Amino acid sequence: MSATTGQSPDGQPTAQRAPASASRRYGHVSISAMLSLLMAAIIIPALVFAVVLLQRNNQAQQAMVTTLAEATAGSITETVDRQLTGMLTTLRVLATSRSLGQGDLRDFYMRANKALEGTDAYLIAVDGDMNQLMNTRVPFGTPLQPISDIETAERALATGEPAISDGFLGQTAQRWVFNVLLPLPDDESRVRLLILTQDAERLSGSLASQNLRGGWNAVLVDRAGAVLASSYMSSDIGKPFFLSEAVQPTETAVRRTVRFDGRDYDTIRASSPTSGWETIVWAPTAVVQGPMVRSLRVLALGGLAIIALGGLLAWVLGRQIARPIRRLARDAQRLGAGEKVDAIEYPVVEIATVSHALAQASSDRQAAENEIRFLMREVAHRSKNQLTVVSSIAKQTARHARTFAAFQDAFQKRVHGLARSTDLLIAGGVAGVELRELLSVQIGPFRPSDASRLEIDGEPFRLSNQAAQTIGLALHELATNAAKYGAFASTSGRLKVTWTRAGDNLELVWREVVPRLRRRAVTTGFGTEVIERMLGGTLDAEIERIFHRDGLECRFTMPVAKLEPEMVESAEPEHAS
Repeated sequence: MSATTGQSPDGQPTAQRAPASASRRYGHVSISAMLSLLMAAIIIPALVFAVVLLQRNNQAQQAMVTTLAEATAGSITETVDRQLTGMLTTLRVLATSRSLGQGDLRDFYMRANKALEGTDAYLIAVDGDMNQLMNTRVPFGTPLQPISDIETAERALATGEPAISDGFLGQTAQRWVFNVLLPLPDDESRVRLLILTQDAERLSGSLASQNLRGGWNAVLVDRAGAVLASSYMSSDIGKPFFLSEAVQPTETAVRRTVRFDGRDYDTIRASSPTSGWETIVWAPTAVVQGPMVRSLRVLALGGLAIIALGGLLAWVLGRQIARPIRRLARDAQRLGAGEKVDAIEYPVVEIATVSHALAQASSDRQAAENEIRFLMREVAHRSKNQLTVVSSIAKQTARHARTFAAFQDAFQKRVHGLARSTDLLIAGGVAGVELRELLSVQIGPFRPSDASRLEIDGEPFRLSNQAAQTIGLALHELATNAAKYGAFASTSGRLKVTWTRAGDNLELVWREVVPRLRRRAVTTGFGTEVIERMLGGTLDAEIERIFHRDGLECRFTMPVAKLEPEMVESAEPEHAS
């Protein structure tokens, strides 16, 4: 039995067009899309996690850089303070010179020049009118002008405390310099101030020793905001620092981000308590955050590349999976149409399993259809046989019946007996019918209520369908005669049915015991004809009828080959045909 597929107006089989329409329904996605979503579900969280880790790492690095920059600013300030303190100590030592106290400036000049040799510092002696009395930067006796930084000198004289000037352009040096001033007591000495002056660019060594990296720069500015030293450009010395106005002075090193001329700068500023100068460590924010930006850019590009590669792989794998699935869909349609489906070894184990399952289902369906066709032929064959038997029963019953009522009663009982045998045949199938069950079914309608009056004994033996039908009719006739005239006709009669297998034959004995049996004339009726013609002719049975004083005994010797059902294996070629 094969399933048929209708055709649409365009001639396409509807069974083949259904999957195409189903795939266009809303809510359905392809395998490639599902694999792409799976790749995205795996990659995107990993990228987000990587970004979070990168940000955390950048924050830790920024904190470390801030700490180092703050330490650098503080270190530069301390280094400059130590240098200024050392210069002031030098002044105090020189102020105790004997030649200075005696007013011998030439000797004082010689001693001071020798003491300051190699320090890049120069000593200036100044009187109360701010005139230079001597300057170790030039030979002794060279005509000198008044000092350039009069304001700081007057403050030192007024307070009587040492002072440190801002940067200024020295007239003698013609360079950007700074001074450390020590006022002397007013003891009618010509020298009122000792000044230790030094070129501002010499302070750059304090900045260079810090070994700044990562785009960071350091600058030392005076109280007026002029650059005294810079690690960025030495030409900036003496010029105003471009971030001075944007960066607010602080007592402690603090990191701030300021904006100047459209750009952001990270700054750390520390003030010197000795000089009032400030150390500013600064760097463009873009440079500081450059590694983070580059890392994010690389991560983004790498993530996009991975997603693109994952999408491509998902598309390729989706096609590799979708092609076998479409083949499985076609095989399923062929299975529905009753066509044979062969198993295909696919690379994917699960798809190969489905293919084998479809092939097995196809094989099972074809076997079932062959079985159905065989059973239909068998039903047709048996129906014809049944009709032939019923026709024969009707003819024989009519021949021996004297009235229509007698015919109707006898015919109905024999048909019922045939029906009971048929029920057993259907239940047994090709395996046949058990002889004990056949005896119980045929004798059952006539058996007395006293179970001791019926005895059935014999070893298990299965009959073929044809043999069961023939023997069933004979047993029905024997049971009918027993109910009318024999063992079941009286209240004391007994019936014993036994069978044994002797070599290639089966011996069946029907023995009735009827006390006070009334002898009747022996006649040949329908039952006798059934027994002799069907058992003898169909099953090659040897029939022996013995009339004892107490009842009838029938012995049937039948070849086993005529009785046993055919093996199932022998029926398979017929099924396949």
